[in-house]
Amino acid sequence: MTPVRLFGYTDRISVKPGETIQFHVSAEGTDTAEAQLVRLIHGDQNPAGPGFVEEQVACAANGRWRVEPQFTQVGSFLEVDDPEGRLAFANSFTLFAFVHPTWPASGKRQTIIGRWDGDRKQGYGIGIDEKGYLQFWIGRGEEIERLTANVPLQVQMWYFVAATFDAETRRATLHQVGVGNRYNGLLGKVALVDYESRKSAGFRSRPGSLDSTPFLMAGSRSRDAQQRTCVSELYWGKIDRCGAFDQALQPAELDTIRSGLVPAMDSLVAYWDTSAGYTDRGIGDLVVDVGRHKLNARGYNRPVRGQTGWNWDGFTDCFRLAPQEFGGIEFHADALTDCNWKATKTVALPLGLKSGCYAMRLRSGWGKSVSEEHVVFFVRPGRPRARIAFLFPTLTYLAFANERLSFDHPEREALTGQPAVLSDIDIEMYMRADFGLSTYDMHADGIGVCYSSYHRPVMNMRPRYRMPSLDVASGLAADLSIIAWLDQSGFEYEVLTDEDLHRDGSEALSPYACVISGSRPEYYTERMLDATEDYIAGGGRYIYAGGNGFNATAGIRDGEPWIMECRRRDDGYKPWVSRYGEHYMATDGMRGGPWKVLGRATQKLVAIGLSSSGGGRSEPYRRMPDSYHRTVSWITKGVDGEIIGDAGLANDGAAGLALDYYDRALGTPPHTKIIASSGGHTDSYVVNQQLVLYSYLGLYGSYDWRVHADMTYFTAPHGGAVFACGSVAFAQSLPINTFRNSASRVLANVVEAFAGAGRLPGFAWVNEEKQWA
Repeated sequence: MTPVRLFGYTDRISVKPGETIQFHVSAEGTDTAEAQLVRLIHGDQNPAGPGFVEEQVACAANGRWRVEPQFTQVGSFLEVDDPEGRLAFANSFTLFAFVHPTWPASGKRQTIIGRWDGDRKQGYGIGIDEKGYLQFWIGRGEEIERLTANVPLQVQMWYFVAATFDAETRRATLHQVGVGNRYNGLLGKVALVDYESRKSAGFRSRPGSLDSTPFLMAGSRSRDAQQRTCVSELYWGKIDRCGAFDQALQPAELDTIRSGLVPAMDSLVAYWDTSAGYTDRGIGDLVVDVGRHKLNARGYNRPVRGQTGWNWDGFTDCFRLAPQEFGGIEFHADALTDCNWKATKTVALPLGLKSGCYAMRLRSGWGKSVSEEHVVFFVRPGRPRARIAFLFPTLTYLAFANERLSFDHPEREALTGQPAVLSDIDIEMYMRADFGLSTYDMHADGIGVCYSSYHRPVMNMRPRYRMPSLDVASGLAADLSIIAWLDQSGFEYEVLTDEDLHRDGSEALSPYACVISGSRPEYYTERMLDATEDYIAGGGRYIYAGGNGFNATAGIRDGEPWIMECRRRDDGYKPWVSRYGEHYMATDGMRGGPWKVLGRATQKLVAIGLSSSGGGRSEPYRRMPDSYHRTVSWITKGVDGEIIGDAGLANDGAAGLALDYYDRALGTPPHTKIIASSGGHTDSYVVNQQLVLYSYLGLYGSYDWRVHADMTYFTAPHGGAVFACGSVAFAQSLPINTFRNSASRVLANVVEAFAGAGRLPGFAWVNEEKQWA
């Protein structure tokens, strides 16, 4: 009997009351599910806090839903729009491409380019066999004729490959020539490797009927066990300029193409210039056929563009400077940016819905076999009315979506200082290849994942989720501690998401007197960063309620907010690194990596920035001398003694997981006050690599002064101000002792002051700041 399982996602994650939202659900072991709209209030199940708290909400969509299994096409590929069947060759033809395989000997067949139906065994294609050899094949139903190169393809090396078929003589040829230079491949000239193969053979037949078979790059048509149409024989690697002729070219003509020129011959049916259409602000999914038939190709599961091509000479490191050298499009058989499930239900949300974090709770099964899924989304206000906004860091949720760090990164335990604590959810998330990877993972060929999406089940964007490597609530589950605190404290607030901030810019924040961040707002687009800076400079009051914020670049394409891009450089913490020349995002042309490298250290925005991170024990803050100055003493009013945050749901302290520190050399505003600082962190906390030039013994919690969190405050132009907590664990210190604790008191003092009308407390003594500094 199939166990009952329910999974789902929404078409968008930020909606207003009264708007419609689509739910895409896939079910196993059941055909019905009970749906209930709930508002999520608290997610961390640590018994030291209030536990999981949700509130049922009346909605016309509540009740029994019909559900069914849904198919997911995994893997990236290109499909050519060829309505007149110009590529359905029945006579002579030539195919050619520049290719850079990243996993040639994968043990599975791969199709590079062709019009091939593997289920019907009809058509033609160039690909790679199970052992990593280039192959050309033609099929007419039962019979498949193949021509295989006599030397294997080398991993991460560029080749020119071509196949010809002369229908009159039935002669087939296969050409494989290495086109590596000093920069564009894994191996140099000193490696004694044979890259070249030229073979020919007589075929008995021509390609079979191809009317319903699409011309694909990086895959071929097939059917799964349920006889559903799908794409299989997916390719691992890059493809640069490629094309097709309706005649069998001669070797000299192929050599001309290999040199980078394409003959202007009438027999040219298509020539896909993979470097065409580039702009300084990004590259789309459409691959342009510059030939006369305009047989353009469109990407599925977002093939990676802007990659170095076969002719890259290493002089430039960005596709914006020399697009003709960056024609590489990279494909991965395990890529996924959209499950493309059909909508299970379209729901009109109640008009009076309170702004907040919601989920459609789906349940099916009985007793111990019951399956429950929370399909999460966020409701922003129809018209802003509150003075406080909480900004959910949804871009960071996407970066971590379905991450597998505890399984595939053996150094993870050394980084966190503790063994991973796995749950059934973690194991299922790891086993489900059809839900895709995070930007912290690597594809099976060892290349980093640069795209993540919420058009798929995101199993760690759920209210009860705990990150196994740290064994604490993480992401949404941690941020709900702030939501529960706002509810408990009686503050009127509304919620926004990163998606809203990127789309609307500073207009998303400007209606609010006070904006509160999530516990780890790590990933920011340029537009989001600009909007936050403008909000604060324009008089906004911002509470940075976390750590490791505003640190990493990310890209979102207009009109497709469900996909984010992330490229990683060789500076700072990184689970993988982009190859040289591939650090720039195809989404918007920005360079990937830390914002600090681009001149926008977090300290310039909110006074503090990432100093260190680790796991295990968290620590409290101790009040610093600045906190007693009368310009800021109101912040700690009601706190007994000098200690703040000596307990918490994240390792029993308010300062932990990732820590931020004050650093004037990195742009901390000169008049910033340090309210409190942590100390005594364990040696599992290590100084951020961005801050050191050399690695040496002593960059640990018990040795290096930078391993601590600073809680800071500064005033900004036009009555604005920033209060920064400096720790990812701070939010989870709020629920301790039913929200009656020193960290909660401090945050309440700041929120009351920031959200209140008029000038901030301490304004009368602001002239003393110069003497105090």
